[in-house]
Amino acid sequence: MNTTFIGVRHHSPACARLVAETIERLNPAYVLIEGPADVNDRLDELLLGHELPIAIFSYDDGHASWTPFCDYSPEWVALTVGRACGADVRFIDLPAWHPAFAWRSNRYADAELRYAEVTERLCREFAADNVDTLWDQMFEADPDDIAERLAQYFDLVRGAASADEGDAEREEYMARWIRAAAHDAGDRPVVVVTGGFHTPALKSLTTSGGVDWPEVPRSSGMSYLVPYSHQRLDAFTGYQSGMPSPEYYHRVWTDGLAKAADGLVESVVERLRGLKQPVSTADLIAARTLATGLARLRGHVYPARTDVLDGLVSALVAEDLSQPPPWTRRGPLLPGAHPALVQMVAALSGERVGTLHPETPAPPLVTAVLEELRTLELDGKGEVRLALTDPDGMVRSRVLHRLRVLQVPGFRRLAGPLSGADPVLDERWRLTPCEERVGALIEAAQYGGTLAEAAGGALERRIPKASIADLTGILFDAALCGITTLSGDVISTLAKRVQDASEVEVLGVVLAGVLGLWRHDRLFGTAQDPVLGAVIDASTARILWLVEGLHSGPAPADDGRLRALIATRDAVVHAQSVLSMQRTDVQGVARRIASDAAAPPDLRGHLILVRQECLLWVDRFARFGWIPRSGCGSLC
Repeated sequence: MNTTFIGVRHHSPACARLVAETIERLNPAYVLIEGPADVNDRLDELLLGHELPIAIFSYDDGHASWTPFCDYSPEWVALTVGRACGADVRFIDLPAWHPAFAWRSNRYADAELRYAEVTERLCREFAADNVDTLWDQMFEADPDDIAERLAQYFDLVRGAASADEGDAEREEYMARWIRAAAHDAGDRPVVVVTGGFHTPALKSLTTSGGVDWPEVPRSSGMSYLVPYSHQRLDAFTGYQSGMPSPEYYHRVWTDGLAKAADGLVESVVERLRGLKQPVSTADLIAARTLATGLARLRGHVYPARTDVLDGLVSALVAEDLSQPPPWTRRGPLLPGAHPALVQMVAALSGERVGTLHPETPAPPLVTAVLEELRTLELDGKGEVRLALTDPDGMVRSRVLHRLRVLQVPGFRRLAGPLSGADPVLDERWRLTPCEERVGALIEAAQYGGTLAEAAGGALERRIPKASIADLTGILFDAALCGITTLSGDVISTLAKRVQDASEVEVLGVVLAGVLGLWRHDRLFGTAQDPVLGAVIDASTARILWLVEGLHSGPAPADDGRLRALIATRDAVVHAQSVLSMQRTDVQGVARRIASDAAAPPDLRGHLILVRQECLLWVDRFARFGWIPRSGCGSLC
């Protein structure tokens, strides 16, 4: 079998160069790539001429996944160079919606990071802070003749770890493609480009077995191309896979190591100067000198990424750092990071955003929303004021709130009602057209085919992980969006959690929010809603049950607990019709707490004040003949 396996690290320029050189040298019959096999009949769409980075976005039955590509992704280079050489190019991995990818939103999540024991040992042996620094030392800083070193590295990584069930299923499926292609190619070469963790297993699995082409699993899911960005690719912003610092490695890919190092230093200095930070020419020279010295000390021909960054820190940061630099670990910047570190990470990440070719297919939601924005004159730039009492204003408000819920960029609410009880009848929004809008709308199509359906689907997706307080926010968002089908699901979940809640403060937030919607929200159509009434009833009973059991010594007043009692009072006063508790029962709870010496002082004092306040208002109302003196419906 004339098959060449190239194990790669995703988004590695060194691996991408090896892939290109190997394909051009072998001129293979087939180039097989780790990627979604259900997209093979759409490779022409992938190669329309987009400006990278882009991603294949797939969704099915509540699961969404991205397969991202940038200019220096080995998979993208395999695809483009393979096509240019006349090879039959195919993706050979399972579709993104397959159960093998459960709980994984990124196809190219580095397997060696999931099986980290051996990489941690290698980092100790090579005195590297993390796997990214280790990789730079072993491959990016010395990219020549790396094929053998890559094979040894991934053999070592895989030899110390067993694949989980999902990876094992994927490898068996990819092996079937490789055996079939090798059989069909005859004496001509086949090149296989996959994540290096999978390569040792694939070599073993392709020594024997069937040679029939595997079937491509199908589902009701959909896949579309979406613009991507270097920020979304960056490990410093929480990305799961591949190389950090994408803008730096893009420069390595296009300009080489030496120019990439100089470009990084200049970019950081320009950013700092743009923020009026004092950076002199001497600082710039010092940073370059330190980076070069560190590179020589570490045995690098040219300064590597960490050489440059460490040199910049030494030259530009005089005081002690409150946290270690992010390149000494993996993950995003922590709050309070030094301004110079913030600008270094920003320069490393870059601002590059991909653009799709105009002929790229998109879900119907995109065209429908863009047309709706044009019709409602919401596609421009600037501030928009909306009167919610005006039918046209309400229509425009609901469209904007649906886009906000879907996190479509460019629509920022500046002012408006914050709850159902908020007596605000207008809104102000700031509109800012941006390149990311189309991509966000494509991704929003996973939730529904229309804007209302998509917003409702996005809100429903938030329910399982939402706290009890967050559920009331979801309910209000549904009201703002004009979505009535969601309310039953949210409220049934909310009612169940109310019954199990043990925090009075949180229940007070829930009761106040739901009571506001039930009492006042004729504007959004939730006033006197019977399902909301059930939540008011359950919350009121639960708060009273909990506060009667509270006992403590003298302490500062708990504002959250007192607000819960205020909400309870309002429920008894204004929503008696939906409460199952009798007024006498509520009065009994209030009297027992007020007279209980072991009860928290803030509760005892508050209930006494509430009773006195209520008696005062009853006296005033009765004096004008509005209510009888016996008509008090509060906690008194």
